[in-house]
Amino acid sequence: MILASASPRRKELLERAGFELTIVPADVDESRQPDEKPIDLVARLATLKAHACLKSFDSLTPGETLLGADTIVWLDDDVLGKPRDDADAMRMLHELSGKTHHVSTGVCLLMGGSHHVKERVFVETSHVTFRVLTDDEIRAYVATGEPLDKAGSYAIQGGAQSFVEQLDGDYDNVVGLPVTRVLCELESAQLS
Repeated sequence: MILASASPRRKELLERAGFELTIVPADVDESRQPDEKPIDLVARLATLKAHACLKSFDSLTPGETLLGADTIVWLDDDVLGKPRDDADAMRMLHELSGKTHHVSTGVCLLMGGSHHVKERVFVETSHVTFRVLTDDEIRAYVATGEPLDKAGSYAIQGGAQSFVEQLDGDYDNVVGLPVTRVLCELESAQLS
C-alpha cells in the first residue's frame, strides 16, 4: 500500500493491520472552501491528497492500493485544526471541555486494476465527549507539548485519554484512520 501521508499514527495503524507501506506524503492546499461542511472538507482533502500522490507514479499495478486521508476535529460546524501555539491549544481545549465534538476522517482509496484505477471515497465520524476540564489540567496538558501537532489540540491515545467521558464510534478513527472501515472497503472493492 502507498500511504499519501506522513502521519506516524496512520503508518502505525496500517502496519499493525499487516500492510507493508510506501510513504509518499502529499502536499495540498488544505484551506476550507466557503460554506463547506466539515464532512465535505475531509472527503475533498483525502481525494486531493490521493490524486496528488498518484502523480508521483506512472500507474498503479493490479493489487496495488494508494490511500489518502485527512482527519479533522469539529464542533458546531467549526473545524478545530492544529493549534498555532500554546494559547491556541488552551483555547481549543476550553472549547471542547464538557461538550461532545466530532472527529471525521475522509479516506480516498485508489486501487490498481488491469484496465483502470478504482476509487472509493468515504468519511467515518466518531463522537467524543470530554468531561469538564479544569484550567490546571488544560495548562498541564498543553505544557507537555503533545497538543501542538494534533487536530483539536489533543491525542486520544496520549495524555488526553483521561479527558474522554464517552466515545461513540471507532477509536482508531479518532487516532487518525478508521482501519476496520478501510479493510471493509478494500474487501468490498475486490468483490465488485
